[in-house]
Amino acid sequence: MKKVKCATYEGIDAKVVYVESSLTKGLPSFSIVGIASTAITESKERVKSAVLNLGYSFPPKRFVINLSPSDLKKEGSQFDLSIATLLLLDDKEIDISDWFVFGELGLSGSVKENRYLFALVLSLANQNLIDKAIVPKESLSKLTKIKNVQFFGVSNINEALDILQDDSGNIKAADSTNVEYEFIKSYENLYYMNKYNEDFKDVKGQGRAKRAILIAAAGFHNILLEGSPGCGKSMIAKRLRYILPPLSFGQILDIAKLQAIEGMEPDFLPLRPFRAPHHTSTAASIFGGGSYSARIGEVGLSHNGMLFFDELPYFTKNVLEALREPLEDNKIRISRVNSKVEYPADFLFIGAMNPCPCGNLLDQNKECRCSEVEIKRYKNRLSDPFLDRIDLLVTMQNVSAEDSGDVTSKELHAEVLEVIKFLSKRGQTKFNAKLSDEEIGRYCLLDKEATQTLNDAINRFTLSFRAIKKIQKVARTIADINKSDMIRRVDILEALSYRIR
Repeated sequence: MKKVKCATYEGIDAKVVYVESSLTKGLPSFSIVGIASTAITESKERVKSAVLNLGYSFPPKRFVINLSPSDLKKEGSQFDLSIATLLLLDDKEIDISDWFVFGELGLSGSVKENRYLFALVLSLANQNLIDKAIVPKESLSKLTKIKNVQFFGVSNINEALDILQDDSGNIKAADSTNVEYEFIKSYENLYYMNKYNEDFKDVKGQGRAKRAILIAAAGFHNILLEGSPGCGKSMIAKRLRYILPPLSFGQILDIAKLQAIEGMEPDFLPLRPFRAPHHTSTAASIFGGGSYSARIGEVGLSHNGMLFFDELPYFTKNVLEALREPLEDNKIRISRVNSKVEYPADFLFIGAMNPCPCGNLLDQNKECRCSEVEIKRYKNRLSDPFLDRIDLLVTMQNVSAEDSGDVTSKELHAEVLEVIKFLSKRGQTKFNAKLSDEEIGRYCLLDKEATQTLNDAINRFTLSFRAIKKIQKVARTIADINKSDMIRRVDILEALSYRIR
């Protein structure tokens, strides 16, 4: 009996699967056991054709493949190459149990790429479960960006057999590749794009909104934009992506992993994800789910990026209330009868809404057609516990002919980068919005006047404990923008001006 290692998904993480083979006397047969999906059971025909087309004879014996652990459902075509190599090396006295072998087989014996392979291998590497692997040659350009793993690329079964039987060490692993971008160096190398496909110079006026967006980007604070139709809410939200803080190389790989899980080709760009589900989307599509296994949704796919809800009040009540947990805990838990999965969901949330159902309540040139009851019903779609998780509220005004684009994305991004440098000098590795209660006490230091101003606000507005902490974190970001080590009274006052009342 021989075995090699492969992998499959359980939620968003890869799990090691041991592929074991047994070739015994009996009526010729080929069976796969261990809760294999249709794609894996179909591999029997691919393996048979590939082996015969390469000139090998299929042994007239009983051939059994076991995928262990047997209680884990396996999916994907990446098991083909593992099964074929076990079949052809069964009579060889070699130990190949330390190898990971991935690849889908063509009928001619060629080894093809599996679209989920990068995400699988990256997850294994993050868990320190893999050190060497045989993979399709066409996957090397992506896989060699993963550090501390030796990759051996093959284009057919024969090349894989040569590697597994090589005792001389002449076959070398592929060289690792790096991604070159403009970067800044603070507590680690951080990468960013100095290119802005959508620029804030196109947004006319809205100075207060741009200031709030700068604060949101620099501290990763959740923000809600309220204003009449056409005032620029969606324009600002789409441009926010390009001024967000830079990424570490590990975060770039994690984003590429999510792209692979979604079925996209990873681009390895230092650009944070932007997810904008429609308000008619189901809860399962936003948070993840499925009848048998819990699959990732929009919230999980926005990890390390931003999640934009346009027409916020029109999202269903259960979606808005379920969003409270990931906004607070930066993770999403999905429970099903057959599986329980937890996804990281550390994102910046941005919402946009009209001031009333018709949208004209704040418009100086149009008359609002809504009754007080309709406006109240519209506002009540957003509960106080949900709004308590929003750091910044900005009410936007109509654009006038005199307004101009007074600031560019490059200028705003430069300020965000300066904030990242500033907070890293004090040893802070988290964004201000993500600070724990202990870290708030360490980094959000107020001077005497700021402390008194905050206490007055607590008494006047009866702020909740969560609201107090959010004010402190927003004020910390404002102080960072102003290059101030201590939070001053002016910082607290500006933070209070963005609070939802």
